[in-house]
Amino acid sequence: MKPSFKKHLALWLKDQFRVSIRRACANVKLSPSMFYYERADKGDDLLRMRLREIALTRVRYGFWRLFVLLRREGFADNHKRVYRVYKEEGLNLRSKRPRRSRSAAHRLERLETPAINQVWSMDFVQDALFNGARFRILAIVDNYTKKCLSLLVGQSLKGTDVCDELSNIALLEGTCPVRI
Repeated sequence: MKPSFKKHLALWLKDQFRVSIRRACANVKLSPSMFYYERADKGDDLLRMRLREIALTRVRYGFWRLFVLLRREGFADNHKRVYRVYKEEGLNLRSKRPRRSRSAAHRLERLETPAINQVWSMDFVQDALFNGARFRILAIVDNYTKKCLSLLVGQSLKGTDVCDELSNIALLEGTCPVRI
């Protein structure tokens, strides 16, 4: 249990059963010094103000650099307290886009596929055999019919292999796609 909860419980026991504070604290297993302890709030105003000033002048500095600058100025607060104030002030730097959505940001919008052989999709799939030998598969699909036009399998597929396969499919289908 938290000491604050035990303190409230000891106060309740004292009021309800009219026992001494020492006895109430003993029943809830709380030392009397913890019962009488009052937290002295240091106040974060000076730290908050100085941290904001430094962050405005040194815009690209992150938390640790700001912390070092505060230490050099004589602030003796530990990193946990400084970081709490840093987060509360909203000084966090996050200019980079998360890695998972970096490629999605450059993708083109999905076009409607009005007819057969207008838009094709292609993707590489990689797997391994029981003995650890890796192989790749190039899958080419027509987006309108969802028909798999080709599966090219090999241990290493080069750009020339992909071009040859696309030209073979174009010959078989009799037309080239508008977009891949």
